[in-house]
Parts: sequence; C-alpha cells; structure tokens
Amino acid sequence: MLIQTKNEERGIIACLAGLKEFDEVIVVDSNSTDRTAELAKEAGASVINFTWDGRFPQKKQWMITQVDTRNEWLLVMDADEFPTPELAAELRSIAEDPAEVRVAFDVPVAYHFAGAELKHGHRVVKRTFLRQGMNSYPNIDLLHFPGIGEQEAHYQPEAHGPVGRTTGKLAHNDLDPVRTWFDRHNLYSDWEASIRTHAETRGSVRASKTSQGRRFDALPLKPLVFFLYSYVLRRGFLDGRPGFDYALGLSMYYWQIGLKSRELQREQTADHG
Repeated sequence: MLIQTKNEERGIIACLAGLKEFDEVIVVDSNSTDRTAELAKEAGASVINFTWDGRFPQKKQWMITQVDTRNEWLLVMDADEFPTPELAAELRSIAEDPAEVRVAFDVPVAYHFAGAELKHGHRVVKRTFLRQGMNSYPNIDLLHFPGIGEQEAHYQPEAHGPVGRTTGKLAHNDLDPVRTWFDRHNLYSDWEASIRTHAETRGSVRASKTSQGRRFDALPLKPLVFFLYSYVLRRGFLDGRPGFDYALGLSMYYWQIGLKSRELQREQTADHG
C-alpha cells in the first residue's frame, strides 16, 4: 500500500483508519508543512519523504520503482481515497492466488462530491493495483507545460502484461472545502489545454488512457456531451442536487479546457504569422 500525500492532515487519519487489515502501509510525503507526516506515523504508517528534482521520474513513477516494499502487489492511492471492504477482500484474493497472471487491475472509483456520495453519473476507473516491476508511468514530455509539477498528469501507468478490472470500488471522499476542487481543476485545465495544442504530446497522452478515455477524448462538444452523458444517460439526476452539481462542474471543466485551448491556438498562430 502506497499513499501519496502533501498537506493532507485533514484527511490522512480517516484514510489510514480504513487500512488496518493491510500488511504494510507506506505514506510517501512531499515535504508537507502541516502535520501530515506526524499524524501518519502516529497512526502506524511508515513515512518516506519525496523531494522532486524537477525532472523525470515524477512522484508516482518514483514511488513504484524506488520505495522498498515487502509485498509483490501495490495499491497506489491518494490520501482522500480508501478501499471499500469488498475491494479489500478482492485484492487479497488476487494477491494470494499463485496462478494469477495479470499484472495490473483497473479499479472503479466510488466518488463523493461536496460531502455527498454519488451512486450514479460519470464513473472514473483508475489503474491503481499494480504488480511490482510490471508497470511504469511513461516519460511523456510534459514538464515544460504550465502548472506541471511533481505529480504525473492525467494518464494511466503502462502495464507490461495482462490487465484485469475489479468489481470492488475505491472510495474517493475529499474532506477539503469544495473550493479546492475548483482550484485543482483550474490547474488541470491549464495542463490539458497545453497538451491539446501539441499534437505529438496529445497523441502520447491519449495512448496511455483507458479505452473509455480515448473515446471521450475524440468527441466534439465535450461540455454538452459530458453533461448529457453523466446527468441523463448515466442517471446522475438520481443523486439529486449533488449529481447535478458534479455533472455541471465537470462540464464547465471541459469548457475551460476548450476555451484555454483556443486561446493557446490563437497565440501560436499569431507567433507564426
């Protein structure tokens, strides 16, 4: 179990409380200025510090290759995530099966937004249960783009072998104020806009996405399509106001990406005019 953190004192205790049955829990912290590392140690986790040098590898790749663990399988999580009991049992069964040939598992995420659990609407899948030495995050040339830091952008690790998918879910419940969601997605839209205006880089990132992610990346009118998909087709309306807020918030995120992409394209055209 590897948990990446930076200034996560609000959520780290709740995260670790759900991991008591795991054999080894390692928190990889990035020089937190709050009590994240202290609280993690008090809760019984091992804590390793990561200081990014501005080059590849970024944090997730460093975690899965440089952190010594005593187990063959790694569950890589954020501090606002925790495995449901069903997922924990499923992962244990996978790890204990000597005949298992798959080297990675895509895990569906049970998302909470603004304090409410979403049971419908858009579903995220993360490739986050990894066999040691059989997965890697590609060195995609993103470090010169605005806002890119120690964390890999939105792409999955490459699995060097067969990939499975769990039925159990990883719960995601961010305890920070909802404004931080908008802060992060404003930054993410900077990344995505920069990627979209560089054809070679966009192709590399697209190739690393899931098949669902690749299909969505190719769609026109993403804000409208996403809202109709999440709120209507995937029945996000059954989650009430939180379902509407989430669908609208992500639709606006895709609108930001499109708007920023068009601005960058105009600037590039002017520079070459």
